[in-house]
Amino acid sequence: MLFSTLPIKHRNIICQPLIEEVNIEKYLDNVELVLVGGESDKYARTLDYKWVLSIREQCVNKGVRFEFRQCGTHFLKDGKEYTLNVRSLCSQAKKANINC
Repeated sequence: MLFSTLPIKHRNIICQPLIEEVNIEKYLDNVELVLVGGESDKYARTLDYKWVLSIREQCVNKGVRFEFRQCGTHFLKDGKEYTLNVRSLCSQAKKANINC
């Protein structure tokens, strides 16, 4: 992967907007931080909390810092879809208390 060969001092991966489940674990060597968040708009695609937790687990496995920055306007958790106010997306993500 080109990313791992570039002379970058601080390597971060930003998965925002996260619009599907992704597996990035094989790319996490020498990465300092992974940021995750959903889309914010009336027409935003749904963010599934399971996808967020999957990326968090990948980061934990590799010892990489993880931050859940914002929920999506349309947020799926435990089989229920929520429509959140744009102003509360960051505070709702912070309430999840899953950053590590």
